[in-house]
Amino acid sequence: MADFNGDETAPFFGFLGASSALVFACMGAAYGTAKSGVGVASMGVMRPELVMKSIVPVVMAGVLGIYGLIIAVIISTGINPKAKAYYLFDGYAHLSSGLACGLAGLSAGMAIGIVGDAGVRANAQQPKLFVGMILILIFAEALALYGLIVGIILSSRAGQSRG
Repeated sequence: MADFNGDETAPFFGFLGASSALVFACMGAAYGTAKSGVGVASMGVMRPELVMKSIVPVVMAGVLGIYGLIIAVIISTGINPKAKAYYLFDGYAHLSSGLACGLAGLSAGMAIGIVGDAGVRANAQQPKLFVGMILILIFAEALALYGLIVGIILSSRAGQSRG
């Protein structure tokens, strides 16, 4: 490995960050989709005309996986130790980037699933609750967006460790 630049173990942490972003964000997306999907299905038995209107939490949960995919692609394209030196600082920056985005996506997915489940059931009984449910879902989705933004910032710090 004469043409390897940087620390030999550093890419492990970078790739761990990329996989963490995708795995945790997709876990949040899956939980949010499943939990709110159960609410949509049970509500649809009594009020089938509201099913399409109540699909919003499922869509919002699905977006969380895209956030993880974006960070995973950003991180993985920044790991090329044969072209440019890749140090432990860079690996840790990518790891923290992936964890920030992935865990924020996981927590947002849990919030979206719980709110979506209860929200669509409540909306079936009282239609005035729809706007409130959407606002709560937007704030839950914003948590994942914060993780994406921090992940992009942390990922951009990789490569700045040495002159």
